[in-house]
Amino acid sequence: WGPAELLVCETLFSRAGGSRSRCPARSPCPSRFWGEGRAGDAARALTGSLAGSGDGAPSSSRVFVVRRDQDIYIQTLRKLFNESHGIFMGLQRSEEELAGKSRKAQLVQVSKNYRSVIRACMEDMHQAAVLTRDSALQGQYSTQVSILSAMELIWNLCEILFVEAATAGPLLLRLLDWVRLHVCDVDSMVREVLNSESPSKHKLFWNVVDVFVLQGRMDEARHLLSKEASANPTSVNMYKILDDLMKKMPVPSLGNTQTLTELELKWQHWHEECQRYLQDGTFASNPHMESICKILLGDEEAILEKKELMTTWYHFLVTRLLYSHPTVKPMELRFYAQSSMDLFLGGESSPEPLDMILMAAFEFEMHQVIKECSIVLSNWWFVAHLTDLLDHCKLLQSHNLYFGSNMREFLLLEYASGLFSHHSLWQLGVDYFDHCPEYGRAYLELHIERIPLSTEQKALKVLRICEQRQMHEQVRSICKIMAMKALRNNRLGSALSWSIRAKDAAFATLISDRFLKDYCERGCFSDLDLIDNLGPSMLLSDRLTFLGKYREFHRLYGEKRFLEAARLLLMLMTAHIAPCSFWMTLLTDALPLLEQKEVIFSAEQTYELMRCLEDLTAGNPDKQRFQDDDVETTKVEMLRLALARNLARVIVKEGTVEGS
Repeated sequence: WGPAELLVCETLFSRAGGSRSRCPARSPCPSRFWGEGRAGDAARALTGSLAGSGDGAPSSSRVFVVRRDQDIYIQTLRKLFNESHGIFMGLQRSEEELAGKSRKAQLVQVSKNYRSVIRACMEDMHQAAVLTRDSALQGQYSTQVSILSAMELIWNLCEILFVEAATAGPLLLRLLDWVRLHVCDVDSMVREVLNSESPSKHKLFWNVVDVFVLQGRMDEARHLLSKEASANPTSVNMYKILDDLMKKMPVPSLGNTQTLTELELKWQHWHEECQRYLQDGTFASNPHMESICKILLGDEEAILEKKELMTTWYHFLVTRLLYSHPTVKPMELRFYAQSSMDLFLGGESSPEPLDMILMAAFEFEMHQVIKECSIVLSNWWFVAHLTDLLDHCKLLQSHNLYFGSNMREFLLLEYASGLFSHHSLWQLGVDYFDHCPEYGRAYLELHIERIPLSTEQKALKVLRICEQRQMHEQVRSICKIMAMKALRNNRLGSALSWSIRAKDAAFATLISDRFLKDYCERGCFSDLDLIDNLGPSMLLSDRLTFLGKYREFHRLYGEKRFLEAARLLLMLMTAHIAPCSFWMTLLTDALPLLEQKEVIFSAEQTYELMRCLEDLTAGNPDKQRFQDDDVETTKVEMLRLALARNLARVIVKEGTVEGS
């Protein structure tokens, strides 16, 4: 079951008066979901809970209709589904192309491509929220922006830890970039201070400086402090010392120009220098600069005093690592992460779902990350694509589910199944099923039969997909459905075309009979182009063969090729291809040929026609009705007369030829 189904079960259970208060697979939070701060404000929304009275009293029996994977119906998320599909397909095609470092760089780029799609979609959603005047719609857009923001936050962290697998040194730089990108509640505050006439006099000046320091943005912090020095000459000396400390702060290098040992030595000397200035009371006269110096020393109390500026425990974690453990190793993160969360929350609040997901990532529990995201997020898009990427990184190879399929395939199957409930996105789902080697084809066969074939164009699209994959049973099923629809609408040509494509002999026979019936009533054929070009398809059934040959007789007659037309007409009757009910029509068609000035039928052929006429009149089960019908009686008499006259002409002609 997907997230929506589990949520419904829980809701129905509680409304029915069940004693269990919460479904283990879903934990909706009544007031807060993602926690505080931007990434937290960021994702304050859960999948959405079913509307209820809220008093907990059992309600009357009702049926709740739940639409699977509701998010796929949100128009502004179409970009997310469509563009990520292209990235997914490119990843599958490139699987064996590169190896080693090149492959790793390629996978990192794929991850960034996914994140760029999330961000673009988030920006579109934000723009839509700004433009709309509908408050309810604005709330929906804002919720989606929050969820997308949290998704990008989680994905980015997984990219750093799992895909790129950053090592000690570069790891800290990646985490700093991560925090700067996702924790930006302070951006508006920075703009307000910088745009003021006298930034150093602004009430938020020191908050902005602190934010820059907390995020390791030293150049920007030094630039602001220079404004303070210019405006306050008494602090010039302190400013120069603090500026020098900030300038000399050792940071890891992405270019591997220094070893970790060298970095640790430089950092230790720098740390001791900061300690001396603090102990000497160099900054004692300026509490703000003293606080900054304490932060540079990694003083946890000083950093926690800026809790409101950091907004999240993971911002605190990265700041703490920057100033206390710049060479932290990946496997050490779990210890710092847990202690940072405990210190930051301080028992005042419990961790939110987003906190638990990020903590699982810092603990390198990939499967727990995927599990928590599956429970919390409102659709399968995130976990399906993240798991696929991690699988390509060879990080999930050993994890198979107890019921057979591996985790990657299970999540892709769930995501693709959701796409198939949408009127157009189902086409994307086909490709996802194609790349599920164990159960993908079986799922595709089941889902493709449930696609509403509302138009012939859509049916042809579905049919082409089935034919490309040799899904013969589904091809026949689709063709039969479309043939029946066409027949109900009296579109015989289309119905015949579909039945031939389905290779359904019985249905082709039925439609051929309808064509012949229409001909008898109207005196002409419809859909001549189709009948004239049946080719080998006419061999599908005897009745269809007769229809094609009978139309050929009419064409020969129209071209005045009477001898060929006569032979074909006689063959249709003597070979018993024509249904008995149609013999009178065929014999009537022979009348103009019998009355031609030139003798068309030979004596032998004339005798055959006579025999057919007698068989028709003598062997007809409705003989009495046949005799009572004046029109039919007249036809028979005319045929007998025409046949007798033709026979006489033939005998005379053949006798004359023999005599000469």
